[in-house]
Amino acid sequence: MSQLLERVDMKRVMTILLTLAAFTGVAPSWSQVKEIELPEDVSELRPSELPGYDIALKKCGICHSANYVSYQPPGKDQQQWTAEMTKMQHSYGAPLNENEIQLIGAYLAVAYGSANATDESVVSLSRAYEREAAAAGQDDIDVETLLNGNACLGCHGIEKDIVGPAFVKIAERYKNDADAQAKVSVSIRNGGSGKWGAMAMPAMSSLKEAEAEALATFVLNTAKK
Repeated sequence: MSQLLERVDMKRVMTILLTLAAFTGVAPSWSQVKEIELPEDVSELRPSELPGYDIALKKCGICHSANYVSYQPPGKDQQQWTAEMTKMQHSYGAPLNENEIQLIGAYLAVAYGSANATDESVVSLSRAYEREAAAAGQDDIDVETLLNGNACLGCHGIEKDIVGPAFVKIAERYKNDADAQAKVSVSIRNGGSGKWGAMAMPAMSSLKEAEAEALATFVLNTAKK
């Protein structure tokens, strides 16, 4: 589970405690709150060849598990799923642009709702995405766009820890490691926990290898700035 979801859960705990205090007149202390160890999240999004699937893999796991999608009412159409993605962006700050909202909405409507991959509204979005990808060339990697688009700076500061370690700390740890770039690139794409404590980093497997390498190079060079 992401740190964001854990913060939401903590707010729920606080709400419950305050409600109990209001009705009983007794405020429970933190010593009375038992720790709950949640099972490892192994849920996965339903695979698809639609471009929205790859975007969802990269963006949705930042804030919640794949199981969250399954909790939505069945049979939602493309318009309803797109509205859901718009809410995620506007209300919860999901790192999505308008094009990504449309593409993820189409994918979710096909994978979990009432739409079909052959629907003209779905096909037209996929074709437009392919045309834009071809026009962009995808050879020029903008690290700033990758950092912002994948919410990297929401979990890592340049010089200060946030959820995960600061970039300068990562650079310092690997400064004498000849395989540093390869190791950091793999960590970025695969995610995991244990290197910097128990907090898990979500996998960013939809990143291209070259994009992960570009991010790793940026992180490892922060100590030199």
